[in-house]
Amino acid sequence: MTATRVLVLNSGSSSVKYQLLDMADSSRLAVGLVERIGEEGSRLVHEPLAGPGAAGGRRERTGAIADHAQALRAVAEELAADGLGLDSPELAAVGHRVVHGGTRFTAPTVIDDEVLAEIRSLIPLAPLHNPANVTGIEVARELRADLPQVAVFDTAFHSTMPEHVARYAIDAATAEKYSIRRYGFHGTSHAYVSRATAALLGKAVEDVNVIVLHLGNGASASAVRGGVCVETSMGLTPLEGLVMGTRSGDLDPAVIFHLARVGGLSVDEIDSLLNKKSGLLGLCGDNDMREVTRRAEAGDESARLALAAYVHRLKKYIGAYTAVLGRVDAVVFTAGVGGNAAVVREAAVSGLEELGLALDLEANAVRSPEPRLISTDYARVAVAVVPTDEELEIATQAYALVTQ
Repeated sequence: MTATRVLVLNSGSSSVKYQLLDMADSSRLAVGLVERIGEEGSRLVHEPLAGPGAAGGRRERTGAIADHAQALRAVAEELAADGLGLDSPELAAVGHRVVHGGTRFTAPTVIDDEVLAEIRSLIPLAPLHNPANVTGIEVARELRADLPQVAVFDTAFHSTMPEHVARYAIDAATAEKYSIRRYGFHGTSHAYVSRATAALLGKAVEDVNVIVLHLGNGASASAVRGGVCVETSMGLTPLEGLVMGTRSGDLDPAVIFHLARVGGLSVDEIDSLLNKKSGLLGLCGDNDMREVTRRAEAGDESARLALAAYVHRLKKYIGAYTAVLGRVDAVVFTAGVGGNAAVVREAAVSGLEELGLALDLEANAVRSPEPRLISTDYARVAVAVVPTDEELEIATQAYALVTQ
């Protein structure tokens, strides 16, 4: 029996998201989520999509789940109940989302003790994410020590940025000492969407230059030349770049000094302000784009300001990345806001006709889960909506590595 299944794990600080995929046809066999790990009100939601359990549909269990080890064992029990257990000889690998790979990890990597130690060493660069990623890896290795565990890094796709793009213009010795450089994030999404956009255009990846706009609560842009990332908006951390749901995006660094010296705020307070209380939330009190656009359409001035700031930053990056790439074949929107907020797409493209962009308003208004073009037939640059699939990208990379 050929092993073609990959279990994808995305371990957060108090949650585990998972999908089981069959790479023979890239189909999903089961999806689920464990949330509020470590609390009395823990919850596991599991949905089998294939096999004998599929007819029963989605099921849920509640009750205290103490830690990630107990969470993953509960996931294993649910999968086993559907005939999709972790002991199946059809399981080829477990693919782990790891947020930060630093400069060490630029491709999917089979995890051994040395690799795990390296991922731990990167925790200072991603203190909110890498610890949970490590925990998920440790528990999965305990459950299936014989099975290849593959780390797929959010930062890897952006590791191809030229050195002059990745470096900040600060003292070189200081940057080297503290690993300060631009790493970029959402890499699995940018990789998947840039390839899927080439397929939508009917062209080889190598022949297509794409600006990808991954717009969710976190948001990032990338310039991809022939399948290779040459620029991205996030930097040392996910705080740099676009206006986001709760993050400020680009900011004069002296704002931090001013808040410390004049406002008397601590480093932790400033960190919380810029990461959790800024962006759309800071400007108008809402970080849900649906609510922001509803309020803006109703005449709310603070919501109008927030939406205008969000769109202005998008336009700046589209223009900047057009200059970086020289030739652009497509601008593509993805993720929750990018895929669903027609008003944001329209506003972002409006006025950019001189860059070759023109939107078909009827096509833009259509809601669909399918990749689609929303530009006019005469537009020089295609505008597209391509739903991202980070789990499939992780599974694809992991399976390719263990079967090469």
